[in-house]
Amino acid sequence: MNLPIPLERPVVIFDLETTGLYPRKDRIVEIAAVKINPDGSEETLERLLNPGRPIPPEATSVHGISDADVKDCPTFADIADELYAFFEGCDVSGFNSDRYDIPCLEAEFLRVGRNFGAAVVNRIDVQRIYHRMEPRDLSAALAYYCGRSHEGAHGALADAKATRDVLFAQLTRAASAQPGDRYAAIKGMSMSEICGFIAPRDPMNADGAGMFRWRDGQLCVNFGKKKGETLKNIMLNEPGFLRWIVKGDFDTDVKAIAADALEGRLPPPPSGMK
Repeated sequence: MNLPIPLERPVVIFDLETTGLYPRKDRIVEIAAVKINPDGSEETLERLLNPGRPIPPEATSVHGISDADVKDCPTFADIADELYAFFEGCDVSGFNSDRYDIPCLEAEFLRVGRNFGAAVVNRIDVQRIYHRMEPRDLSAALAYYCGRSHEGAHGALADAKATRDVLFAQLTRAASAQPGDRYAAIKGMSMSEICGFIAPRDPMNADGAGMFRWRDGQLCVNFGKKKGETLKNIMLNEPGFLRWIVKGDFDTDVKAIAADALEGRLPPPPSGMK
């Protein structure tokens, strides 16, 4: 292929599908990469991987990969040497790769005793280029939706009023959207429905991160060594675990559930769950 700029070294452009949203905790179930060499030639790599744990239904709903699809596939450890060799000495690129894909790979390589950072030279996140060249800040939103510049940017009241105007412009566009317009997806929605659309949450999770999760009518711990144990049992037998959460580096809603449990209170189950 004709290269838009000379390459100092090969560049690997890659993407991952994983078991979840947390780069340091979740596991890779698919990796695909295209290596572009300085002479314009390309090499491709594509692998399905067995993550060694169940793939959550909510992850399958996004990428379509189920436990059955990967049950006979190699693990990351099985192909780590092959992957390392593919990336070694190359620049790397992806979309949102600085915040997600690269940390996922770094964590996977660390588990098998490899330093992924030593394999790559430069890291080029396409999303960062996009956001730098096409700003997605409040001023850009006001210009796009309302056709005006943002006077007084970064003043709290000016920013609040500008945000109001952008929100109303978005909702107005949705209200008149015709089929085929992407804004039709939120046409007629209430605010709570829009919230669920832009930030969907699994109803079985008791907190935003899914650290506590409802299973078979019981609220259970969903991380670490206590994963699968009911919160009711921990309340009775291991309150120290809950005190550790309250004092630890956890999200506020996770700490609130643990604090309530120490007082003998559990959150209500999701509506419709028996």
